Amino acid sequence: MIPLQPKHIALAPVYLYQGLKLKKTALRLPEAEGERRGRLTLAANDNALENSQVNDNASPDKPTLNIMLLGDSSAAGVGVSSQQQALAGQLIEQLQLLPQIQQKFSQLEWSLHATSGHTSFDALRRLYVLPTPSTPVDIMIVMIGVNDTTSNVSTTKWQQQLREIISLSKRKFGAKQVIFPCLPPMQNMPAIPSPLNKLMGQKTQIMNEKLIQVCEQYEKVLALQIQVEDSELKNQNFFAEDGFHPNSNAYLLLAKNLANTISELV
Repeated sequence: MIPLQPKHIALAPVYLYQGLKLKKTALRLPEAEGERRGRLTLAANDNALENSQVNDNASPDKPTLNIMLLGDSSAAGVGVSSQQQALAGQLIEQLQLLPQIQQKFSQLEWSLHATSGHTSFDALRRLYVLPTPSTPVDIMIVMIGVNDTTSNVSTTKWQQQLREIISLSKRKFGAKQVIFPCLPPMQNMPAIPSPLNKLMGQKTQIMNEKLIQVCEQYEKVLALQIQVEDSELKNQNFFAEDGFHPNSNAYLLLAKNLANTISELV
């Protein structure tokens, strides 16, 4: 269990009531539709997202950038209708806009392995059952944590499973870089009523602190803290109609942060 402040312990009956009610009444949104893997040629004047399209004339002197996304509903694109609006599609599009990526790589190959509701344990199990890739993964992006938080996974178990995910990502998939985007601020989610939202905000902060601690113990493993300008928070809505999952604006914000980070790492 995550250690809580005394004021939260006193409000435990309220949290229990609000949590049970939220589970019953929450709007259930589907995962985004569309391709979950693709390959495209990087060209300075071609910024469109095209799945499973290979240019045989790609430069043999430049390598292919191989990206794998793993995780929960936020990786699966819940909150938008298509993968092009979701994280995977917007990330691929953002990467194509960066000169550093165009100059260094001839092609970009990507795959998405995500299921709504998955916890860190589910993500780890997914890695075990996936086949070993023929070529190493350059960038492994792991989107997990919210379901661990709502399921009251202990911080000890959380950190243990993070370490196992990192180890397996490197050992089986040859991941050169592993990126864990930090958990979103759950206190800002419109679907979560007060005072439950304040409790969830504290819990996500603790989970993020534990995530950062684990990532700092490894080389080429990063806990990515998403930077949001105050003006963006005031002027944009980042939540889907369920008040819980990201919308296209939020996925774009995350995609830009990830694309810039990847560009620096490679």
